[in-house]
Amino acid sequence: MSLPLDHIVIAVQDLERTIADYQSLGFNVLRGGEHPGRSTHNALVVFADGAYFELIAWRAPAPEERWWQQLQRHGEGIVDFALLPTETGAVVAAAQARGLDYEAPYEGGRLRPDGAQLRWRNARARSQDLPFLCGDLTPRALRVPEGGARVHANGAAGVARLHVAVHDLRASLARWRALLGEGAGIGEARLSDDGSAYRASLRLGATALVLAAPAQGVATGTLGHRLATRGEGPYAIELEVRQPASALALDETATHGARIVLAQASPARETAAA
Repeated sequence: MSLPLDHIVIAVQDLERTIADYQSLGFNVLRGGEHPGRSTHNALVVFADGAYFELIAWRAPAPEERWWQQLQRHGEGIVDFALLPTETGAVVAAAQARGLDYEAPYEGGRLRPDGAQLRWRNARARSQDLPFLCGDLTPRALRVPEGGARVHANGAAGVARLHVAVHDLRASLARWRALLGEGAGIGEARLSDDGSAYRASLRLGATALVLAAPAQGVATGTLGHRLATRGEGPYAIELEVRQPASALALDETATHGARIVLAQASPARETAAA
């Protein structure tokens, strides 16, 4: 089943400050609007490959929301990611038939600053190593602008790799196979060069998803910090740039806690994010 990466969620305290900081890093940032029935508002950084960052903040406390809880407990940073189904309900039904426990789909929406109303259908997994699904009910181009909105002064063109921390790589791979079905193209687990982690990769459209688990209970660096604080979930992003460049990790103060690396895409390039 083809389920490309839709977006990566970065929870922040102050949306206006975050917009200014991402602009200073060379990103084209678009105001997204507000979510009816919630206290959230957001901004988007959309890439040429169709994936985007959702920078999300709260105007009022929302203790019932997991992203808000993580923001309060652990500070700003990457909290979640979504895949793009053709039809959310069909993906959930197929995953459930393969034994995966996804919650029932539910509808959401956003009111853009220009008054356009967007609607989508989401579904959440029970496990945080898996993404939520975000399938459009209104045209995706309304939710994810095209054209010049996807051009960035820093040359970022897409999400080359998204790294996800997991406690048990074998168990996580089984869940991903249940989500994606046969022919998912999931790679075999391998030990990192320094022996600190086991990793396996799979394709989500143009993006490589890299699952990482500590080897023999060893959890160090960015991977270890993610597992020790927020638990399982996405912890680092590699963005493809369209000009020759050495891997450059962006200032995490300016990215509001998100580990983001700019690097020229190359299949042979070893990741700089771990």
